Amino acid sequence: MVYALTCDDGYATFVRFATAIVVRVVSNTIGDPAPESPAPDQAIPEQGVLANPALAALMGPHASFAEGRGNAVRYHPDVCPMAALPDEPTADDWAAAAALVGAGHSIFLPVVAVTPPDGWGVLMSIPGVQMVDRALEAAPDDEAIELTAADVPEMMELVRRTEPGPFRPRTIELGTYLGIRRDGRLIAMAGERLRLPGWTEISAVCTDPDFRGQGLGSRLVRAVAHGIRARGETPFLHAAADNVGAIRLYEAMGFELSRRVMFQVFTAPDR
Repeated sequence: MVYALTCDDGYATFVRFATAIVVRVVSNTIGDPAPESPAPDQAIPEQGVLANPALAALMGPHASFAEGRGNAVRYHPDVCPMAALPDEPTADDWAAAAALVGAGHSIFLPVVAVTPPDGWGVLMSIPGVQMVDRALEAAPDDEAIELTAADVPEMMELVRRTEPGPFRPRTIELGTYLGIRRDGRLIAMAGERLRLPGWTEISAVCTDPDFRGQGLGSRLVRAVAHGIRARGETPFLHAAADNVGAIRLYEAMGFELSRRVMFQVFTAPDR
């Protein structure tokens, strides 16, 4: 299986976002008819979930957020821009993906390199890495507070200024998000995005530019990881392969390479 992010802001946006700590993409909701409830006809083996994280999440712990067409499935666009296809998509699967994102719109397929059928456009292909917690010193943080729906406007503003990755009005529903405030101002945050059987992705790690260099992001990663481990799960995350600084930081914190991946952007046939 492969997992995907739908997106409509063009090639420049992907190039700008792909060099961040996490793959940064911005996507728009497509005004298509309401998708069907997903009904994928195959289970994901436990050992394969990290190769197919969005699919594993949408078929498992995050199934309540899912909508789909045929074997193409995605999160509700207000929650997260990710979608998923079978690992060897058929022509029918690609047709379902096109119906899901809309003719002429883009779909971002990370992790597994795939080749779309004729009629699809290729916008971008960027290497990345997936990293898993092996020796992270996870710990709660006295200054970190759990963020709620009331904090979403400030969270979205912080995301707008720091561009850590896609964050929607309902993204906070995916898991626990922690933040640090100074003088009442939200200056840093991190949280949980994809939740799979046995694993949870750390995402939206960002710090206000005025407060960088203080280790706030690392502290929040450790605090979020502490909550993930308390559930008996293991943290993981993604980064662009050329973001060497971030990868070295995560390695120093106790993450290690799980696999090398590809982040690919395709455009559905315009018909």
